[in-house]
Amino acid sequence: MSSLFPALADAPADRAALRFGDRSLTYGALGAASGALAARIAGAGRVAVWATPALETAVAVVAALEAGVAAVPLNPKSGEKELGHILADCGASVVLAAPGDELPSSLADLDRIEVEVDVDVDVDVDLRATGPLAAAPASDEDPALIVYTSGTTGPPKGAVLPRRAVSHTLDALADAWQWTGEDVLVHGLPLFHVHGLVLGILGPLRRGGSVRHLGRFGTEGVARELNDGATMVFGVPTMYHRIAQALPEDPGLARALGKARLLVSGSAALPVHDHERITAATGQRVVERYGMTETLMNTSVRADGEPRPGAVGVPLPGVELRLVEEDGTPIASYDGETVGEIQVRGPNLFTEYLNRPDATAAAFTADGWFRTGDMAVRDPDGYVRIVGRKATDLIKSGGYKIGAGEIENALLEHAGVREAAVTGEPDADLGERIVAWIVPVDPQSPPGAEELASHVAARLAPHKRPRKVHYLDALPRNDMGKIMKRALTHD
Repeated sequence: MSSLFPALADAPADRAALRFGDRSLTYGALGAASGALAARIAGAGRVAVWATPALETAVAVVAALEAGVAAVPLNPKSGEKELGHILADCGASVVLAAPGDELPSSLADLDRIEVEVDVDVDVDVDLRATGPLAAAPASDEDPALIVYTSGTTGPPKGAVLPRRAVSHTLDALADAWQWTGEDVLVHGLPLFHVHGLVLGILGPLRRGGSVRHLGRFGTEGVARELNDGATMVFGVPTMYHRIAQALPEDPGLARALGKARLLVSGSAALPVHDHERITAATGQRVVERYGMTETLMNTSVRADGEPRPGAVGVPLPGVELRLVEEDGTPIASYDGETVGEIQVRGPNLFTEYLNRPDATAAAFTADGWFRTGDMAVRDPDGYVRIVGRKATDLIKSGGYKIGAGEIENALLEHAGVREAAVTGEPDADLGERIVAWIVPVDPQSPPGAEELASHVAARLAPHKRPRKVHYLDALPRNDMGKIMKRALTHD
């Protein structure tokens, strides 16, 4: 079995690997802790991981992967019913958790193994095991992670991510982002999603670099770590929006961000307005990438490529990507305007939805393309721009196929709009009418519906203007900052 993390054996023992707050581990200490835990769980089949933002979560997942055991990260905020479904579905018999973590009753029937982490190890002492780990052999196709993803209906489905998907994605991103062991990553993402866990923890460890987790995102923490040598920042649009808002009053934050080698945004589209505000204040351009739980990463703007606000770049090495019409016919040529559904194929894909052969079969075409459900346009030079989800963001109005994302970007350029979401609702004449959901900058004096419609029509086209506007105090969002459009109900 080849290790996903050769640096566990090869990196200098005193090189920094992980830091969460004031607790940290060197590669020597991480290798010792993960090796000891891997020996305890070898042969366990599948292990649940209580995925708090802590050193113990990182050690637990690394140990599972080193032992050839599939890790099932659990969201500590999940309710009892959802946790019960996940545990029954995945068949885990063991849960890995930090000492002192209080676990809900739905985990009571699992054997608990506490993840022991010694942060006081002398950095000059290498405690890593010298012999091979006595674990069952694992192939590239064997499961590395089972990550549960919520659909629009029914309970969450477990996407089985093989070891080759993890290694391929991280190596492809290293190529695209010129990511090396010299990089120091800072982020505050949760560790039960692929963004925070696979990219944000396993990525640096595969490169032999280091990661500093903020525990909880804050602009002060980002600035502090960048001023202390961090080179990369990973975040979601909500985080970058907060950065953009803070920059005018915080020149120190702007200077710190200007030191970064790479700023990366993902998990949802970053509004063009926030791109522009960050670039104007820092001289830095935020790089966007596109992925899903089932596919890990598909595309990215390259570190040496042209950043385009609103674009998620080009397919990563080894990833095939195409846009198709509603009937599945591939779009023959790309003009930057024609909207189609993204389908992808490559070694980055998951193998199946656990225990759901029906859902697995429905997700793939006969020749192996994964139906993402995401709608996009593609420029002639290959750059991809996401316009939204097929189920919630594609609006068919007056004979046009319209992506909600470009309208949201236009609305956010209005000085009176703080947040915006766009949906469609049935209309007897148009088929669907465009509806805007607005969080105004000044709730006492919000911009009027006609003003917003004219604003959008002037920037895009008259048929893309909102026909109705709702005003809200806040938009409903999930843990990753994505707007939950199904929670937006029409009159």
